[in-house]
Amino acid sequence: VQLQASGGGLVQAGGSLRLSCAASGRTFSTYAMAWFRQAPGKEREFVGSISVTGGSTYYANSVKGRFTISRDNAKNTVYLQMNSLKPEDTAVYYCAAGTYYGHRSNNAYDYWGQGIQVTVSS
Repeated sequence: VQLQASGGGLVQAGGSLRLSCAASGRTFSTYAMAWFRQAPGKEREFVGSISVTGGSTYYANSVKGRFTISRDNAKNTVYLQMNSLKPEDTAVYYCAAGTYYGHRSNNAYDYWGQGIQVTVSS
C-alpha cells in the first residue's frame, strides 16, 4: 500500500483544515488507518485511528472533540477533519495503515504516507 497525503497548509487559530490520504492498491479496505503528527523537536505522536469499516474511531485526548477521522473505502481515501485549530496543532501530519485498529504506537503500522505540513498561526 502506498499512501499520499494532501490538504495541509497555513491556517489561523480557530480555523479548519481537512487532510486527505489516498491509498494505492486494492487492499485499502482491509487496513485500519491512523493519523500521527510530529512537531519540531518532539516525538511523533498518535492523533487518531479508524477501523476497517469506519464504524469505530479513537482519538488522542488533545484532539478529541475537534478532529474527526473518516474514510471512504470506495475511493481508497481516509480523511482528517481538523476544526478549532490551535497553534499547538502545528506539526507534520502522517497517515498510516496497519492491521489492527486502535493502536497508538508507531510500530503497529506497516505503511506510512510522506507527511504533510500543517501550520496554525496565532
